[in-house]
Amino acid sequence: MRPVAAARPLAPPQGRPRRALWALCLTQITSWGILYYAFPVLNAEITATTGWSARATTGAFSLALVVSAVSGIFVGRVIDRRGPRMVMTAGSVLGGISLVVIATAPDLSAFFVGWALAGAAMAATFYQPAFAALTRWWAPDHVRALTVVTLAGGLASTVFAPLTAALADRFGWRDTYLVLALVLAAVTIPAHATALNAPWPAAVPAAQEHADASGIARSRAFGMLVVAMTLSAFATYAVVIALVPLMAERGFSLSAAALALGLGGAGQTVGRLFYALLARRTGPRLRLAVLITCGGLTTAALAAIPGPYPLVVALSITAGMIRGNLTLAQATAVTDRWGAAHYGRLSGLLGALPTAAGAFAPFASAALAVSLGGYPHLFALLAAVAAVAALAALRT
Repeated sequence: MRPVAAARPLAPPQGRPRRALWALCLTQITSWGILYYAFPVLNAEITATTGWSARATTGAFSLALVVSAVSGIFVGRVIDRRGPRMVMTAGSVLGGISLVVIATAPDLSAFFVGWALAGAAMAATFYQPAFAALTRWWAPDHVRALTVVTLAGGLASTVFAPLTAALADRFGWRDTYLVLALVLAAVTIPAHATALNAPWPAAVPAAQEHADASGIARSRAFGMLVVAMTLSAFATYAVVIALVPLMAERGFSLSAAALALGLGGAGQTVGRLFYALLARRTGPRLRLAVLITCGGLTTAALAAIPGPYPLVVALSITAGMIRGNLTLAQATAVTDRWGAAHYGRLSGLLGALPTAAGAFAPFASAALAVSLGGYPHLFALLAAVAAVAALAALRT
C-alpha cells in the first residue's frame, strides 16, 4: 500500500498555538517524571516498609501500563472529536487523585486500585494525547513540534528521579507521593486547562480510499504496523530493563551499569534531534525498518560483546539514540501513511499493544533470562525479535 499525502488540517485563526507547545513540554516532563519515573526510585522502600513483594508492587505498576494501553483507544477518539483540553485536564486531576490513593493505600488491593487509576491518567496525559494535539495543530510541519515535546519529555527522569530520591530520604515514600501529587496538580491542571484552549481545527478528510478509520484499522498495512511496533516495543523495553543485570552478570559494578543505562537515556534525547533530517530523506516504511534493524543490531552487539566498559557504554548510547527516534517514528506513523483525519483514534489503536508489550517486558525478560541460561542469550533472542519486527515494518 502506498502512503498517501498527509492531510493538512485547517490552522486555527491565530496560527499555531505556541503557548500550547511550551505547556505540553512542561506537562510531559512533570507527568512522566511523577506518574512513571518516581516508581522505580520508590519501589525498594515501598517493599521494605510494607512487606509487600517486589513482584506484587511491580505488578501494580504494570497494571497501570495495561490500563493506559486500553484507555488510550478511547482517549484518541475523544481528542479527534473535541480536542485535547478536556481530556488532558481531566487526566491531570485523575493523576493527582491516583497518587493520593497510592500514598494512603492500607493494603495491596488499594495499591492496585491506585495504579489502575494512574494508568487511566497516563493515557490522558502522556505522549499519545500530546501528539494528537500537536499533529492537528501543527500539520504538515508537525514533526518539529513532536520533536520539541519529546526532547522535553526525555528530561523527565533527569529532573524527577533525583528529586524523588531526595524527598524519599526526608519524608518516606508515602509522603513523597503526596508531595508529588500536589506538584502534579499544581503544574499540569492549570497548564492543560488554560494553554490548550486554542480552537480545534477541522481536519481535511483523508483520501477517499482511506476515509474510513475502521477500514484503515482492518487493513493489512495497519495490522503489520501494529505487529512491527509491538515486537519492537517488547524488545526495546526488555533491553532497557535487562541492561543492568546483563552487565552485572559480566562483572561490572552496579554503579557502572547504572551509569551506562543513564547515558543511554541521554542518548535517547540527543537522538531525537536527528529525526527531522531522517524523515526528510527516507520514506515511512524504510525509515521504520531501518530504525528497528539498527536497534536489533545494537542488541545483538550487547549480547556478543562483553567489554571493555567504554564500548558497552557506546552501545548503550547508540541504542538510546535509536529508541528516541522510534518514539517519533510511532508518533508520525499514522500521518505518514493515512493523513491526520483520524489520528487520535488510529494512534490509540496503534499504541495499545506496544504499551501492553512494554508492561509485559520486565516479567518476560527475567523469566526468559533464567530459562535461556543468562542475559547474553536473552539479548540474542531480543535481537531476533527485532529482526522479525523489521520485516513486518517493510509490509506497512
